Amino acid sequence: MNWFRTQAAVLALAFAGVAFAQGRELPDFVKLVEDQGGAVVNISTTQAARRVAAIPQIPGAEDEEVQEFFRRFIPRQQPGPQQGPQQGPRPESRSLGSGFIISADGYVLTNAHVIDGADEITVKLTDKREYKAKVIGTDKRTDVALIKIEPTGPLPSVKFADPSRLKVGEWVVAIGSPFGFENTVTAGIVSAKGRSLPQENFVPFIQTDVAINPGNSGGPLFNMRGEVVGINSQIYSRTGGFMGLSFAIPIDVALDVQKQLRDKGRVSRGRIGVVIQEVSKDLATSFGLDRARGALVNSVEKGSPADKAGVEPTDIITKFDGKLVEASNDLPRIVGSTRPGAKTDLEVWRKGATRTLSLTVGELQESKLAALETPRAQKPAALAANRLGIVVSELSAKQKEELKVSGGLVVTEVKPEARAEVRRGDVLMALVHKGQHTELKSIEQLNKLLSGLDKNAVITLQVRRGDAMAFVTVNGLTDKS
Repeated sequence: MNWFRTQAAVLALAFAGVAFAQGRELPDFVKLVEDQGGAVVNISTTQAARRVAAIPQIPGAEDEEVQEFFRRFIPRQQPGPQQGPQQGPRPESRSLGSGFIISADGYVLTNAHVIDGADEITVKLTDKREYKAKVIGTDKRTDVALIKIEPTGPLPSVKFADPSRLKVGEWVVAIGSPFGFENTVTAGIVSAKGRSLPQENFVPFIQTDVAINPGNSGGPLFNMRGEVVGINSQIYSRTGGFMGLSFAIPIDVALDVQKQLRDKGRVSRGRIGVVIQEVSKDLATSFGLDRARGALVNSVEKGSPADKAGVEPTDIITKFDGKLVEASNDLPRIVGSTRPGAKTDLEVWRKGATRTLSLTVGELQESKLAALETPRAQKPAALAANRLGIVVSELSAKQKEELKVSGGLVVTEVKPEARAEVRRGDVLMALVHKGQHTELKSIEQLNKLLSGLDKNAVITLQVRRGDAMAFVTVNGLTDKS
């Protein structure tokens, strides 16, 4: 009996020790909120009367809340059918967001979408003081805005962290005004770093599970040391409500943007003039690369910095300005953050070897994409590329002149057993196998290349579709017969 009592006592002490250790490690946000909460502000905007389309009604939600839902937090979902006729002009419309003071003299960071279209901006502090703000500048590409208020004395301001030191799994805290409830604190952990979102090529988002809702936009994301690591910007949601996926702009990105906005009122970004795609495992194999990494160059703009540096289609950019390019999404961020006019080096994988090229970075300009025309396919000249399951024809002299190419084979028919994901009218420009690039000139040449390959060979076709270039991987061929 004594033995059982002894064992029970030991277990009780062990559980008590674990509980004590766990309790000791639980985060305490009280001091952080007390120290930093005063630098977080509520932002409301007023717009002059405008005709706006009717929007779906959400019971219990004010107009500005609904507007914020559909303007930003569900940007890729289309609202349902409109209910009733178009609304007439209203005296004014108001939206709510958050921000934080970055300097004692009244500079405030927030999201560009919070103040988009505003005629008047009001900043409200935690002590109920209110100020009218002026816009210093906005950058829609990163969704960062810098505004300024004129205080009568020094204001509390935040401290900044180095986002590169932020770890996945680390505790983070958001303070903002969800649905207009000022100074609301929510907490969670960092779920991932360097997230890419559709149409957001210049921001490596911090993903968290911190509860973010309309009104949190523009508010700070703090680490446990009370330093700002990001600006809360978006959520991913299928319902319009918080579903555990929140995204924040890293503070180093935001600070770089605000410095340029303060200095010159706009943001300059680098460009090199290439169209790229992701390198898959099969593409890496066919190009002879050790693993899937880098950005595969589909095409190079004539006269662009990349063209002048000697970058070629089928190059895989693996490093730019000394920074590794692990995925294609890394390249726009790295190039965009490089100052126009800067001289730098880039490393490319070309035909089984690494090369280093020198380049002068250009400046990104907003431009419209020209409509692409698919080349007209002529009738089959004779032979099918049997081992790909497609029928090809050699380009006529007129087609070569129109496309400004010296070779290539146009796809005239795609059979049910086709191994290549191509379309009728595509032009096959080159074949890549084990790092060897062969420009396609004739049907006989293509069939000869294919006949010498193993049935399980992985190859890549460089395909031209209109004015665009792409690389299509073919994993295995049909039988020779």
